[in-house]
Amino acid sequence: MEEGETGVPEDQVRLDEVLVEIGDKLFYSYDFGDDWQHTIKLEAVVCHEESAPRVICTAGRRPGPAEDCGGVYGYELVVASADPTHTDHAAAVAEYTCQFGLDADHAPFTPITFDIDEINRALADLGLDDTTSQLDVPEPLAELVHAVRTRNGKQRLRRLIRDAALDQPVQVDTETAARMVRPYAWLLDRVGTDGITLTGAGYLPPVHVEAAVTELHLGKEWIGKGNRESQTLPVLDLRESAQKAGLLRKHRGKVLLTARGRAMRRDPVALWWLLAQKTPPPSTDACQTQAGLMVLVATAAQITDNLDATVADLLGAIGWMSADGTQLTGSMASYAAWHTAAVLRRVGAFTDDGDFDRRQRPTPDGVIFARAALTR
Repeated sequence: MEEGETGVPEDQVRLDEVLVEIGDKLFYSYDFGDDWQHTIKLEAVVCHEESAPRVICTAGRRPGPAEDCGGVYGYELVVASADPTHTDHAAAVAEYTCQFGLDADHAPFTPITFDIDEINRALADLGLDDTTSQLDVPEPLAELVHAVRTRNGKQRLRRLIRDAALDQPVQVDTETAARMVRPYAWLLDRVGTDGITLTGAGYLPPVHVEAAVTELHLGKEWIGKGNRESQTLPVLDLRESAQKAGLLRKHRGKVLLTARGRAMRRDPVALWWLLAQKTPPPSTDACQTQAGLMVLVATAAQITDNLDATVADLLGAIGWMSADGTQLTGSMASYAAWHTAAVLRRVGAFTDDGDFDRRQRPTPDGVIFARAALTR
């Protein structure tokens, strides 16, 4: 374009509109300021196989410069400063120290090793479309990916799914299963063959709530006296999740073992697998189910930072929003995934349950349980 003309925005032009004939060249400046200059040349035009990646790196060499290192000049400066054998090392040390006020030994030069596989994984993320053919995932996850409307959201979710390593076999031994399902096994034993008569409001009587808080060490998770189920969410969530898993049922003012609950009362491995199969708990609320799946994926992928914010962003990419039309917050996402997170807490999927409203680092047992839940 001529100086002063608007020109055509680059995001409105296809690459094959500027690289048409073999030998055509395109000049590209990356990062105004550092100004890395690239020349892109069309070397061949071949037919695209339907199964082939949309973009791929075929070859390359040498480490890449660090991001924001100052362009060619800055790159040469930090290389010389960090290499005592470099012919310009002394001068570079002096200039680097003068410009940045740092000792040359701490020069931020971290060469990025050329790794063609890693490059092509990154390129695959850039070329994702609305299909799920690039990931062999269970149907609920495929539907979840399909529900995400934005490209960035799809890329982010797909990376989490890949990091979750769902292709790895899931195995659990009797000792581990018994330790993880102990709260549920305790509740089944407490209900027993005779069941428990509920209060007039439909809750567990105080004596059973107090026993759960004491014997399952739930007091550290919740404030209050721990004797009213409606005001002691760890106990309430335990019972309700057991009901949603089909282990308990309410009948004529009592909570009773189901046939499934009786069968699994003494079988911790079967109980472990059932709980995984029923997580996220059955729900008619699509947002809760989707949020629960996202928490499971993040747990299997061993995400430790900003989990609720990640779930909130992904739910927003699907189209969920708050009642006033604003973006979902992390606390809203946490509420949406509450029932799934409650099961994960009870089976020891997180390292620290000291704060009931905050999820911590996933445990190895929690990672395996989340994978089982996702691949059931």
